[in-house]
Order: sequence, then C-alpha cells, then structure tokens
Amino acid sequence: MKVLVVGSGGREHAICWTLKKSSMVTELYCAPGNGGIADVATCVPIKATDIEEMSDYARDNNFDLVFVAPDDPLALGLVDKLEEKGVRAFGPRANAAIIEASKAFSKKLMKKYNIPTAKYEIFDNKDDALKYLETQDMPIVIKADGLALGKGVIIAQTLDEAKNAVISMMEDKAFGNAGNTVVIEECMVGPELTILAFADGKTAIPMISSRDHKRAYDHDEGLNTGGMGAVTPGADMTEELKAQITNTIILPTIEALQKEERPFKGVIYFGLMLTKDGPKVVEYNARFGDPETQAILPLLETDFMDIIDACIDGTLDSIDIKWKNKCSCVVVMASGGYPQSYNKGYEITGIDTCGKLVFEAGTAIKDGKKVTNGGRVLCVYDEGDTLDEAIDGAYEGVKKISFQDMHFRTDIGRTLG
Repeated sequence: MKVLVVGSGGREHAICWTLKKSSMVTELYCAPGNGGIADVATCVPIKATDIEEMSDYARDNNFDLVFVAPDDPLALGLVDKLEEKGVRAFGPRANAAIIEASKAFSKKLMKKYNIPTAKYEIFDNKDDALKYLETQDMPIVIKADGLALGKGVIIAQTLDEAKNAVISMMEDKAFGNAGNTVVIEECMVGPELTILAFADGKTAIPMISSRDHKRAYDHDEGLNTGGMGAVTPGADMTEELKAQITNTIILPTIEALQKEERPFKGVIYFGLMLTKDGPKVVEYNARFGDPETQAILPLLETDFMDIIDACIDGTLDSIDIKWKNKCSCVVVMASGGYPQSYNKGYEITGIDTCGKLVFEAGTAIKDGKKVTNGGRVLCVYDEGDTLDEAIDGAYEGVKKISFQDMHFRTDIGRTLG
C-alpha cells in the first residue's frame, strides 16, 4: 500500500515509524513532515491545512490511504474532501471532529447525553462572562472554544486571573478566533488520565491508558503547553474503574455522536479527571494526542494497518488488538521560552548516539545538520518492566542530547498523584 500521513510533529513521526513496520505498507510519504520523519518517509512540502492541494496531491498520486493526524485539517474537512475525490482516508469527518473543534459543542453533547463532566457555562459576550465570574468560587477554568494548539485553557487561581484570562481570549484575541466564545467551568480535582480509543462509528476499543504533563515546568507549574511528556500506564486502574470509564464515558460518547448523525471513525481522545465522584471528561480530542502517541504506539503489537482498515470499514468489533506488557515514558525536549517566544535554528547533537528511540517534532535539516525548528523539538522514549525503569531510561537518553537553550521537565511520571 502507498500511504500518506498528514502532519509534521512528534505524533506524526511516531505514526510514520509504526506504519513503516506494517507488512502492508510499501511506500510511505508525509506532508509536510520534518527532519526526523524524513528518515522513515518521503516528505512532501504541502501544508497540512491546505485542503485542496493535499487532497489533489493524494488523488493524483494514487495513494491507497491518507492518514490525517492533526486537529486543524480534520476540523477543516480534509477527510471529507479526500473521500469526495475517491481517496480512502483515516480520521473523522468534520461533523464528528467538531467534538474537539468546539468545546461548546462537546459540553452541550455531554449534557444532553448525561456524560459526566464539569459544570459549565458558555459565553460569547465578554461582559457577561466577567459578570458571571463574580459569582463563582476560585479556582476556575477558562477555555477558548476553538482549536488553540493545546494552549487555550487557563486554570485561574484568583478572580483577577480569571478576568484577565477572559479579556485575553475574548478582547485581546490571544488565541485568535478560537477565543470568540469561551467555556467557563468548575475546576475539578483529582488525578488526570488520558484514554485514547480506536473507533469505527459504532464500536470503540480503548488503548492502554496514559498520563500527559501539560505544564511547562516541574511540579506542574508554568503555562499550559502542548505536552511536556507522557507515561503509560497513566494510572493503576482496577477492572471496575476501567469498566466504569468504558460504560459511562467512552461508549456513550460514540453512541451520542452516532445518534447525532456524526459517526466517529478514527482515534478519539478522552482527557479525564478521576474525581471523588468518579471519572469525568475534561476534554475530547478528535485524533491521537501528542505526546501520548509517542508513548503508546511503540507498545502496539497488532499490525497498525489492520486496525486502521477496521476503523474505516466498520469492522473493529472483529479485531483483537494486542499490546506489549510494558510501561513507557517519553520526555519532551523543548526550545527555551516555549510555549511563548523562542529561537530556531540551533544544531542538535546526540540523537543518533543516545541509545534511545527518539521521535522528532520541531526539527529540520540545514546545511546537512539537524537543527531546532519549533517549540517542542523532540521526544525521547523508553520502556521497561516497571514505570520507574521506563522513566529512568528516557532520562538517560535526554542527558545525551544537546542543543542551545534546551528545556525539559525533570519530573515526568514522578508526579502522578
């Protein structure tokens, strides 16, 4: 099969790396790709959000499958466009991807179908939002409604912080049009957990659990980022808790989307909070998470293409998905200043000699050398029989990689709570 992966980050590197191992994949391309992806796939300089050019390229070059990985092209309808042009595609159509593209939509869906989540209100008027905050307890959560690269969520500890967050989103346009509408919700308390699931429109099969670390600095301090590292498993879950999550959240979500005539095919991400009242949804994503993907996919034993085909064909209930009996950890190495301003173009050394699996995100090739080209530069992966082994191994790899102004958290997996 001739396969095209859409995207350019560490997630896409992990997806390409996994597809490369499939017995069914004979040619692998990625658009636009990055410096690391170029080692396993042919990179094509087309922007992920250029829906027309990407779909034309896929059709004209006779791809057997296009795997749409990032949120923006999914929300913009790339899967719809590919299917219109007769190209087989993996990922939800736009009317299902809205579960991530609009937090207001997803909250209303959860309310309608009694899927547990935080109490909330939705505002498209700044003054109304500010007035509402006056009546609420702190801390409180302010979310930009639209896509904001994983950064459009502010956990405000004080009323002033909450008001500033609303003004920043709705008036100053810190996240562009994504902040035209905001969701204000109660701040849930408890350990966080990520469950990704494969879905074929009517069936969902959860993957192994993971835990993402969103804050920029150790001890969960600093601004939210796209993710500074992840581990599997994300929690020591009982069979009872797994069943509760599946029966009260995962399956009801798939059924709700089906009832709304928005069948979800692809990978759906459940960001959960394990509260004293049980698991509740923090957020949905309509695709593989980043960096959770980099922690999860290396543990997959089943041929990835078999799962992809089952999701597209609606036959997921007939497949047995197997995983390694291992724990894993990925540590993100970022540019100094991320998630705010940072410089690019610094040479990276040690990737090939660190002795660990490295998934590259913000890298490029310049004058024959690998250089930084983004905020999150790369992910260092390791696995082990215990979580401590996996964490220690990943950090051994981190110590051997270097670039100017590099920044990484030193407590990934150590603060699971």
